[in-house]
Amino acid sequence: MQLTRRRFFGRSASGIGIAALASLLGAESVGAPREPASRQPNGVLPNFHVPPKAKRVIYLFQSGAPSQQELFDHKPLLRENEGKELSQFVEMTQRVTGMTAGQKSFPMAGSRYQFTRCGESGIELGSELLPHISTLADDMCLIRSMQTEAINHDPAMTFFQSGNQLPGRPSFGSWLHYGLGTINDNLPTFITMVSRGTGRPNCQPLYDRLWGSGFLPSTYAGVKLMSVGDPVLYLGNPAGLNSVARRRMLDDLKRLNQKKLEEYGDPEIETRIQQYELAYRMQTSVPDLTDFSDEPQHVLDAYGPDVTKRGTYAYNCLLARRLAERDVRFVQLFHMGWDQHFTLPKQLPGQCQDTDQPTRALVNDLKQRGMLDDTLVVWGGEFGRTSYCQGTLNAETYGRDHHPRCFSLWMTGGGVKRGITYGKTDDVCYNVVENPMHVHDLHATMMHLLGIDHERLTYRFQGRYFRLTDVHGRVVRELLA
Repeated sequence: MQLTRRRFFGRSASGIGIAALASLLGAESVGAPREPASRQPNGVLPNFHVPPKAKRVIYLFQSGAPSQQELFDHKPLLRENEGKELSQFVEMTQRVTGMTAGQKSFPMAGSRYQFTRCGESGIELGSELLPHISTLADDMCLIRSMQTEAINHDPAMTFFQSGNQLPGRPSFGSWLHYGLGTINDNLPTFITMVSRGTGRPNCQPLYDRLWGSGFLPSTYAGVKLMSVGDPVLYLGNPAGLNSVARRRMLDDLKRLNQKKLEEYGDPEIETRIQQYELAYRMQTSVPDLTDFSDEPQHVLDAYGPDVTKRGTYAYNCLLARRLAERDVRFVQLFHMGWDQHFTLPKQLPGQCQDTDQPTRALVNDLKQRGMLDDTLVVWGGEFGRTSYCQGTLNAETYGRDHHPRCFSLWMTGGGVKRGITYGKTDDVCYNVVENPMHVHDLHATMMHLLGIDHERLTYRFQGRYFRLTDVHGRVVRELLA
């Protein structure tokens, strides 16, 4: 191969020259990615920062933002003062969205649905809309004081996934893969699935960057299981190509990529090699994963009638349990449709029905198999809803706008206390009045449960060290079992 002047200096800059500079200034001074000090060559931290209580995570992300006033945070005062201006009860300092900024009136809207004190713990939950999830009260760690910084869907979802409202940062699952490595060689470490609800099925889109690796090497990105066609793109061999021929082709391709890796040292080439090999192994592991024929009928019945309909929330919940059994570290389900700006009484019941029975079945399934103790399950959306009505207030068409200042989220398993509530909002669900919990605090606490000190897991990029929680976050120890 001809060595041009440009090629010579290009290779020198990334080879001899950079090595000489590194010897004088130290590797970190020339922008090398900072690996955790205890990292082994395979990427696994042999000594966790803290003793882990959870081995894996199943994150049930409810995209669109469920209304806490109807489901988890009962506020009788709203119903008692229906139609009165919210400003009569609280100073309205929270920014409003463009959808309600032009309203001349902000009337309070109370929930039309029944709350009940559930289980031995007596946690008050919206049992009329969530009769199945309400039976999990004694397993639930319910946080009523969540706070976030974003008021619109896309930046709020990006913030929940990556700790920053702007795209480009690694997602939680990618950080987890980077920090702890994999415990299953035949499936991706980080898997996502998407389902559409019956509430507002055509609301905000979900972009692949929500489970992307950002500036981390792309080997740490999440893999989306598709709801139509092959679960993973190009899973099957092309017509006329058998597995023996595929193996020979991959071996030849690996040798070519290895030569390029030795020549350029680009980590993305190493990623390509690893992903080809994983894809080959997945040709066997994925069909076995998605074959429910070995599931007893009583298990299928527990997840509900939609469990065999591919792409539904129920189907994805059962698939999440099967992934957890196979030691996939991070499984995230995105369920769309929780965005009831108008006609909440018509949209919300169906949306709840999509998720209620399958969620209970998943938690109970994990518990019966002895897996809940080391599986952290998280259920929640990107922000809360307003206590005032968006648009005209009446019993049939009232709706709620976005409210990032306070909302609810719950967890179970994986080392969290069960049968407790944490935090409190005021009587009109506008402000947090006890134990605020920021998104960064949630991330820090989740990482702690997984054995990671959120302040120590960092990656050097563009001259500075980044972490999931940036310069924020605290472990909320009151939630730890």
